[in-house]
Amino acid sequence: MPDRIYQCLIVDDEPPAREVLRRYIEQMPQLAIAGEASNAVQAMVTLQQQPIDLLFLDIHMPKLSGIDLIKSYRVQPKIILTTAYEQYALQAFDLEVTDYLLKPIAFERFVKAVMKALPDGQASAPVAEKTAIEPPFLYLRSDRKMVKVYLDKIYYIESLKDYVRVRTQDGDIISKHSMAALEAILPQQQFVRVHRSFIAAIDKVQSFTPDKLTLPPGEIPIGKLYRLQVLKLLK
Repeated sequence: MPDRIYQCLIVDDEPPAREVLRRYIEQMPQLAIAGEASNAVQAMVTLQQQPIDLLFLDIHMPKLSGIDLIKSYRVQPKIILTTAYEQYALQAFDLEVTDYLLKPIAFERFVKAVMKALPDGQASAPVAEKTAIEPPFLYLRSDRKMVKVYLDKIYYIESLKDYVRVRTQDGDIISKHSMAALEAILPQQQFVRVHRSFIAAIDKVQSFTPDKLTLPPGEIPIGKLYRLQVLKLLK
């Protein structure tokens, strides 16, 4: 057992993102989850009520951004930013954060960030090292359970009003999510919004025209508002 257990606070407005971090933290013997918050305002309350050693903080959140939260505190825990956006890295390091993790976060990259955050000699090996070689994934709630979805198995995602259909190599998954929320979580180098109702995996595209993409499950449309971006990316 480690000499000390470090208390962690997870702050992210997306439940799947919090679930991934929760599972990762549980595999590090020197870490414990002190709490979770879905926005920065809730996080401020927790930070005022109990000692937090390590803060896993998203940037884009309602009401108050993660950057704003950092600026509002003089005495802070160690901070590891978790975000889908690369453009805030320079600003984040100017604020002296410990590390900057891009979603989806691989376990081995998570471990490296934790090692940087803990004092020398306090970082020990994770409980389950085999997870370090596991490909990136996210959890989606479907049929009253959290289903692990590997990103490299996704063909495309389709909007169904308040739900989404995730078409994968292992079959379809129906989950209550917004397209905007999933677009923020998915890596931009791997997925692209091609239509108001569709997000496609770039490497799964077999052929395309100005109006549609062909993927293994079938054809999906390219929306007029997304056409220039999509065609530029594919070409």
